[in-house]
Amino acid sequence: MRVHWNELPGRVRDAIEERIGGRVVEAVTQPGGFSPGLAARLLIEDGRRVFVKAVSERANPVSLAMHRREAEVVAVMPASAPVPRLHWTYEDDGWVVLGFEDVDGRHPALPWQEEDLDLVVRSLQEMSALLTPSPIESETASSRFAGHIQGWKRALVGNEDRLDPWAMRNLERLADLEALAPGAAAGETLLHFDMRADNMLIAGGKLYVIDWPSACVGARWIDWLAMGPSVAMQGGPRPQVFLDRFDVDGVSPGEIDAVLCSVAGYFVVGALEPPPRGLPTVRAFQAAQGEVALAWLRDRLGWT
Repeated sequence: MRVHWNELPGRVRDAIEERIGGRVVEAVTQPGGFSPGLAARLLIEDGRRVFVKAVSERANPVSLAMHRREAEVVAVMPASAPVPRLHWTYEDDGWVVLGFEDVDGRHPALPWQEEDLDLVVRSLQEMSALLTPSPIESETASSRFAGHIQGWKRALVGNEDRLDPWAMRNLERLADLEALAPGAAAGETLLHFDMRADNMLIAGGKLYVIDWPSACVGARWIDWLAMGPSVAMQGGPRPQVFLDRFDVDGVSPGEIDAVLCSVAGYFVVGALEPPPRGLPTVRAFQAAQGEVALAWLRDRLGWT
């Protein structure tokens, strides 16, 4: 649930205006995303604009850590990266606030349109080249896939019985395939690791990628694969068709299957858990992506 500007504590508003160097005369809350905090474009009395994100520990402790992590990542991005610049940060008494360059843009049109798809595909390939090797030392995608992303393994160990019948029949095989994902995910590219339409802005014919707290280092194609299910569920092409638009030469079918298996397990099994505090809609979104990812995986594997 979004927090509006006038709902922030007075001391937090004062601190933001001090860092901006002027009084806020208009605050437009931005749609999309799952953060339980402020996400607003602010108009300053002298005509300048800034985009501000703020979250409190009381709303969601995980979001607090994610804001800190995003600040670390964006601060070291190359100047040519398609990422809004970070101007300043503020932290006090359970609040973390980030002040960014304001981008007067829009999210890609949904259902997806060919013009936006073409821009996204070209821009994400260019961005992956720019961010290889990674400009920041970071946790790796391999470690993520070896850790909390192992949904099928959790389901197997926990005797989960709420899965799709195909997944139930093949649960042990899925856990074995998922275990190959860490090796397949190795690489040198700084990945966004949460790529979807609401984490993109289009302005002046240019794509900007926003919300970087999940960034990690791994194989360049992982962001493209993981984005496929959300594109399909939001009116775009089937995920395999979407992935085929990228340059994945040299990536073996087995590597793609392993990572896709792990991504599908993350969505499908994660959607069965209670929603995190302050994020009531995230499980439904995971379930929708999981349904598409699982169907894609079934098609690729051909298991009965």
